[in-house]
Amino acid sequence: MVMTSNELMPRSSIQFVKYMGSKTKILPFVIKGIEEVYNGGILCDLFAGSGTLAGALGRQVPMISNDIQFYSATLGKAYLTDYDDGTVSAEIILDRANKYFKKHYALLIEDYKYPEKLTLSAFNKIEKHNRQLVSHGFSNKWHLFTKYYSGTWWSAEQCAWIDSIRKAIEDFRTSASYNTLLCSLMYAMAYNSQGTGHYAQYRDAKTNSSMNDILIYRRKSITEYFERKVRTALSDLPKIPTFLPHKVVSLDYLECLKDLKDATVYADPPYCFVHYSRFYHALETIVLYDYPSIQTKNGKFVKGRYREERHQSPFSIRTQVKKAFIAMFELIAANNCSLVLSYSDTGMISMEELLECAREMFRNHEVTIRTLNHLHMTMGRQQDRNRDVKELLILVKPK
Repeated sequence: MVMTSNELMPRSSIQFVKYMGSKTKILPFVIKGIEEVYNGGILCDLFAGSGTLAGALGRQVPMISNDIQFYSATLGKAYLTDYDDGTVSAEIILDRANKYFKKHYALLIEDYKYPEKLTLSAFNKIEKHNRQLVSHGFSNKWHLFTKYYSGTWWSAEQCAWIDSIRKAIEDFRTSASYNTLLCSLMYAMAYNSQGTGHYAQYRDAKTNSSMNDILIYRRKSITEYFERKVRTALSDLPKIPTFLPHKVVSLDYLECLKDLKDATVYADPPYCFVHYSRFYHALETIVLYDYPSIQTKNGKFVKGRYREERHQSPFSIRTQVKKAFIAMFELIAANNCSLVLSYSDTGMISMEELLECAREMFRNHEVTIRTLNHLHMTMGRQQDRNRDVKELLILVKPK
């Protein structure tokens, strides 16, 4: 049966990705706010991102998990609709991946490895050599990461394993745990990456110290991290399909809200000028595996190897952010929904202006606010790694 009480009991769920702006650390604050307006029906996570809310509440309440990025849908399905039907395991996937790797990559990557002892100059020559694979002609189908990303966040060898595992996972596309397998590969990518957890730009080795730090990640094993996460994630899945009427969609936020009636909406839009499609393009690419056109500048690929077609959120554009909020508020008010809006005092619009908009648009609703001071992780590597912010919840409920 679907829960009708306002009391929400979040569970501790498996985490798959490092994610800028994740609400994991302030989840009790967010869920307490949801409890204040939740009406017992559908809970819509409008900007689902890494799926933290789905992981916390997806076994308790019916949810719609929405995000314009397809990788978010994969995370949402892993939390909401996947189950372990016993047809696949880490061993089965890695056995197939190993066969593919041996057939297509074992000889190739021997020319792109990192010896035990390296000077800074020699290291950077190998890095450059790895990156030149972007011009290499491949005869096998599953070579996207080896071609596009060798010598960037991952070595050629790591990329070859990413491609091989991705191919093996695709053999089980109809499996009940398909999305969980993909998310486990996202995890292995994140924890083997020489970056800070996102994929805006990879690091260059300019000193022996930075070289040695990068080498730590270059020598990590994609297969070991993947295997460990698959074992943990599958053991955490239910054994039968959920009885809750979940939906996972990849829509523009206004399209998602258009026909949503009498629901509770949790909205956690982007706060800052950087676009998530830039920071997490590699996740989008591993899910779609579509060999996208890569952005170029002056005839060369940009360092970040970004997808040419990327979503640009109006919430990350100062001239559009207010209109974006007004359009969202209009639909929520018209459809008689409740709202929990997360924002911060570092956002693209001031808290005062945002509150003024909310009170203007929700005249037939009760509007209250909750605030929390906390240390936000920016995912930078040095001076600006953490930042003191004030988190704001705007709670809106029909009178």
